[in-house]
Formats: sequence, structure tokens, C-alpha cells
Amino acid sequence: MDFTERYRVIQAKDSRFDGQFITAVRSTGIYCRPSCPARTPKPENVTFYATSAAAHEAGYRACKRCLPEAVPGTPAWNLRNDLASRAMRLIGDGVVEREGVPGLAGRLGYSSRHLTRVLHEELGAGPLALSRAHRAQTARTLLTSTDLPVADIAFAAGFASIRQFNDTISDVFELTPVQIRARGSRRLSAPGALSLSLPFRAPFDAAGVFGWLGPRAVAGVEVATTDSYSRTLQLPGGPVRFTVRFDGRVLRLDAQLTHLGDLPVLTSRVRRLFDLDADPVAVDSALSSDPALAPRVAAIPGIRLPGAIDAEEMLFRAIIGQQITVAAARTQLNRLAAACSTKLEPAGDSPELARLFPTAAQIAATGRDVLVGPRAKIDTVMRVANALASGELSLSLGDDPADQHARLTAIAGIGDWTAGYVGMRVLGNPDVFLSGDVAVRTGARRLGLPGEPRPLTAYAAGLAPWRSYLCLHLWRAAGLPAAPALPASPAELQASIPQEIP
Repeated sequence: MDFTERYRVIQAKDSRFDGQFITAVRSTGIYCRPSCPARTPKPENVTFYATSAAAHEAGYRACKRCLPEAVPGTPAWNLRNDLASRAMRLIGDGVVEREGVPGLAGRLGYSSRHLTRVLHEELGAGPLALSRAHRAQTARTLLTSTDLPVADIAFAAGFASIRQFNDTISDVFELTPVQIRARGSRRLSAPGALSLSLPFRAPFDAAGVFGWLGPRAVAGVEVATTDSYSRTLQLPGGPVRFTVRFDGRVLRLDAQLTHLGDLPVLTSRVRRLFDLDADPVAVDSALSSDPALAPRVAAIPGIRLPGAIDAEEMLFRAIIGQQITVAAARTQLNRLAAACSTKLEPAGDSPELARLFPTAAQIAATGRDVLVGPRAKIDTVMRVANALASGELSLSLGDDPADQHARLTAIAGIGDWTAGYVGMRVLGNPDVFLSGDVAVRTGARRLGLPGEPRPLTAYAAGLAPWRSYLCLHLWRAAGLPAAPALPASPAELQASIPQEIP
């Protein structure tokens, strides 16, 4: 958007744009979210920034009234695939805290100097300032929503010392940590446990995400219901158990962490899993402009693209699920997890979450003895497991989409569908269209759209850059109990489609 369009947004105080840009006011020296209830400043006093870090670097302080840090993330980081957006995805995953700026730059394939220059040019702040803003946002959330001691919050948010924490909070918010805490509504929690709400843009099809995760839940690793999802996960500081629940209004994350410093990483990955930083209004508006899709969009507003909680895990899930049903893939993954994964100490409140999803090294060591089915597929799984375990192959949410696709399809046994599906889930790429997917074509026919790959691809081109969400609607339209994430054979698909579309 240009200046005029953004100014109209702040005049309307439109909360749909919160997190998509920052409004800085020269006359007051503060920066706000677009929906700030304060009086709209004069145009000549306004400067717009892409991030709160850029506004802070320019000398502004966060508004105490609208709390611009307490908003969903920027959807542009998934929509764009340039260096700046890839860096922002990795910064959100805590790479700077763990590996420093050189580690971030190395993952992206550039020098630290070049990366810093690009981020300054594109976003108005370098990687350290962007990471600092992310830590401040995490700290504010913990101060206002938990009863953790302030010292624990400092380290949970990724700060290296209490002094650095205090200085940053005072610098960004012009409030002390104690003053910020007094403004919040804290929840009491057990030692080592955290509970906080996750902001999102409405509308939000939470039932669709829970409905997606349920049929794919791996025994011992995940448990899903119609309004909750629990699982185990290995993070840099150790294993974690977490649960996400939706009560119709608030999406809440409850977590039991081994190391408090893993909280920003966990929050980032859960947000990606539930696609919480999406712009549903933009997606729905674009798709509903097509008469054939408009009824589907009206019936399922705010559809979300389930992301990946772990990139390597997602690749194994995709390969194992090739050309079989979701149920058959789940059976294979259950066998793999039971035989290869790390067992966890029992947890009184989650006894069913007893193991971690197997690592690439564990699958490489014993996977061949566990997996059943076509030898070619088993060979592909083992080939990928060995490549990941040795470091020959790497996969992350900061990958360039074209490069990731090329690296995956260069591996024997991985085709365009698998690479595209991994890009959709791991990178959150909103513009992947799987025209060869049987269920996608079935859903298209049910809506009166072309049912063959070539004309269907031509039709979908007009709905860029939201074709991943188009796939989700077509999967739903196929009429299965839960939209299939994996391609089924025509015979299997036909046998499972009910006579009436729900």
C-alpha cells in the first residue's frame, strides 16, 4: 500500500491491518498499530514503517495505549520470498539468539554485512534490532499474561542478562517490567508451565485446522480433538509438551518447557502451524471474487493453511504419505514412531504424550526394518534420512522456495507433488497449486471447475498468490471427512467420497 492507502486505514482504525505496518507520529514521538484508538494524527506528522524495530531505530517509542507489539505477525513474510522475508522467518524462530547474525547469514547463504545492508534497506533495521524487537514482544506477553518471576521472563524471552532485559523494556516501552506487569491480567501456572494467548486476525477457521490435524496425529506424539491439539516436540533446549485450545474467542497455548528460553521458538512454530499471521480478509476477498468459489468461501471464512512444526518431520510425512490414504500414512508413521523414537518421562497431565517424533538419524538407523510397502518408497525415506542426518541435505523455513524445490526433486523418489507440498507446509508458501493431486481435481469438478491438470492450472493462475488456499477449499469440496493432505489413488478416493457433499 502507498501512503494514502495506509493513512485511510489508520483513519478507519481498521484492526485487520494490525501487524502489517507501524504508524510513527513525529509530534508525539510514539509508534502505534493501525487501529490505535487515539486521535488520528495529521498526515504531515506521520511516517509508516514495516516493523516496530524500524520505528524504534528511528527514535520512536511504543504507544502505551494500543500496545503495538501485541498484534499478529506480518503476513508478508510468507507472501514474499525475498531475502528480507526469509530472514524474518528465521529471526522469529530464534536463530539470532542461538547462532548470532553470522549463523543467520550463513543459513541464508550471504555474508553478515550484505544481510545487514539488505535488512536496513528493506525494513529500516538490522538483524540485531529486529531480533531485539522480537524479544521485547515476547517479554511483554509474558509479563502481562503469566506469573513467572521477572528474572525468568528475561531469559525466557532470550535476553542475555537482567540488565539487558531492563534496559530494552524501558527503552522500547518507556515503562519498567513491573509497570507493564501491573497493566496485564496474569494467570497462575504450575512450576515450569506457561499459559498465554495467541493473537490472530479474524475470521479464523480453527475447526478446520483441528480437523486437519486430528486424522494425521501420530500415536504417542500428538493428540487432537475438535477444539484442541497437544503434542511433544524437541526444541534446542530440550523436549516440550504443549497444548493449543480454542474456546470460540481466544486461542491459548499451554506449554511445559525444559528450558524457558525455548518459548519464543515454540510460539513461532505454533503460530506457523495454525497460520496465525495470515491475512484472511485478503485471501477470502481474492478467492470469493470467483463465482464458483464464492459459496465455499462464505461457508468457510478464514480458512487457514496448516504449517509444519518441524521441517524435517514434514518431509518424512510427505514421502511416507505418497500415493496412499491419510489413514494408511498414519499407520506407517505410528509404526515408525513406536520403533524408532525417543521415549519421554511420563507426565501426569499428558500420559498419552510419551515420545518424540523420530529424528532423521533414528530413522536412518532402524527405519528400514520398520517400514512396509513398496521398496522404492522405503529407499527414498532412507535416502532422505541419511542425507539429513549427515548434513548433506538441509531443510528450514528460511529456504528459498525455488531452491528448496530443486534440491528436493533432485533426490530420486521425490517429485513435484511432494516438493510442492513440503513448500506449502514448511515455508507457509501461499501460492502452491497441486494440480496433479487427485482430491484437488475431484474438488474442482464438484465446483464445476476444470478437472484435468492443464486447464485447472490455467484457471488457478488467475487466483495467484493464494493458490495454496485454493487447494484447501478444493480438498474440502472433495467431500472427505477431513480434507486429504496426501494424494490418494483414484480407486481409494472414489471409495471414500460420500454421495452427498456435507
